[in-house]
Amino acid sequence: MANLDLSRDVVSLTADLVDIASESLNEKEICDAVESSLAALPHLDVVRDGHTLVARTSLGRAERVVVAGHLDTVPANANFPSRLEGDVLWGLGSCDMKGGVAVALRLAAHVREPNRDLTLVFYEGEEIEHEFNGLGRVAREHPELLTCDFAILMEPSDAVVEAGCQGTLRVDVITRGERSHSARSWLGSNAIHAAAEVLNRLTEYTPREVEIDGLLYREGMNAVGISGGVAGNVVPDEARVSVNFRFAPDLDEKQALSHVRELFDGFEIVLTDTAPSALPGLSRPAAAAFVDAVGVPVRPKYGWTDVAQFTQLGIPAVNFGPGNPMYAHKADEHVPVDQLIRVEEALTTWLT
Repeated sequence: MANLDLSRDVVSLTADLVDIASESLNEKEICDAVESSLAALPHLDVVRDGHTLVARTSLGRAERVVVAGHLDTVPANANFPSRLEGDVLWGLGSCDMKGGVAVALRLAAHVREPNRDLTLVFYEGEEIEHEFNGLGRVAREHPELLTCDFAILMEPSDAVVEAGCQGTLRVDVITRGERSHSARSWLGSNAIHAAAEVLNRLTEYTPREVEIDGLLYREGMNAVGISGGVAGNVVPDEARVSVNFRFAPDLDEKQALSHVRELFDGFEIVLTDTAPSALPGLSRPAAAAFVDAVGVPVRPKYGWTDVAQFTQLGIPAVNFGPGNPMYAHKADEHVPVDQLIRVEEALTTWLT
């Protein structure tokens, strides 16, 4: 079993985590290693659920904060194991989000009497379908373990606060036709040709820009896939355009789906995936106090993150972690050393 030494500095610990392969659905080894390191800390109570860990202090503080990070990565892309070059650590998951996990583990080991009670969550299955998400499972089955006044998700945010998140949904827009031999196409109706109108509506669509709590969220509606066809000599009777809608936090999932149905009025729509948005919540006292304390810029979050899980529980939450999210999932994924250090220092100061 891999071992983690939490006395190592945050950069070395990030490298150690990167060097434990943990593609989604294969998080056992890294979860075992994290659990073993946390079990050695007497000030924490540790609960394991699958390959998800919840570690909590019980100091009777007036407030409790959750710090959460996922253990899984996307598949490797010639970027495993880690390598340190100057002031940059390269490797799979270094940005998304083992740098953040390393910061959280350092907090677990070295902030033993925080000024707020601390709950640390290290969870599985974030990079794949929601049904595998360990944080979501804990929220559904053991919500008492996540009870808190404020939550910080260690998603890469370029070491600034990224507030809220977009919601996301995917639909198949279906066109119908009639099969015929392609040599006698006038006897049929081509469903792929009919999909041109779907693409035209997307091309002409103007996405909204919405200001919430002083932050500008930009929506997006895009075709992300197209399928159809039976054989090389058959006019197809069905085609599907997969459309992804990234919607601003002022819409819930029902409103977002209604908007998509309105755009594609006259077409058959099948919902294939959906996840809620999260309002920035910067007016909530706990969130405002955190932003004031860490003294970094605040930006809107483009994309979906698990802050939405906390929003569903009524808990204000922000994204705050090392690494530029633009490099997440890329072959050249990396994290700047100075961001690892700055994020650890900011959270340590805030908690002490």
